[in-house]
Amino acid sequence: MSDMDRKLFTRPASDDASDTVVEPEACANAFPARLIAAGLRPTRQRVALAELLFGRGDRHVTAERLFEEATAARLSVSLATVYNTLHQFTAAGILREIAVDGARVYFDTNTSDHHHFLVEDDGELYDIPGSTMAGLNLPKPPEGLKVARIDVVVRLRRETSA
Repeated sequence: MSDMDRKLFTRPASDDASDTVVEPEACANAFPARLIAAGLRPTRQRVALAELLFGRGDRHVTAERLFEEATAARLSVSLATVYNTLHQFTAAGILREIAVDGARVYFDTNTSDHHHFLVEDDGELYDIPGSTMAGLNLPKPPEGLKVARIDVVVRLRRETSA
């Protein structure tokens, strides 16, 4: 959405004019409607971050990477806002959080059942279709519990030439 569209099709979200709600009926952009469908208010910052996240197809990002992209796009958001928004999107079910170790968390725009290759050398993630690992022989969960989701991260290293 262009800056002109934002000015034309927004209204204040509250007394705090720093964040506004974008009216989805007033623009052709699907991001406000997607946020509303997920139960989130389509604030200016959420819509702008959603455009960065979902505008280029399925991808894996860290909060720091998305913050860099937002800064490059001249969006006025803090790193804390990016973290909060990513966690809100995850809680709403439009993002998937992938914790690969204690220090690195990725956010995946593909929320379908699938797994990941992690290239340890550079931290790059690649999707593995969920059906590829359908034959896993899982133990039966304890009484009263069921498997909610299975996250498999296969760690890879680049081969060195001999």
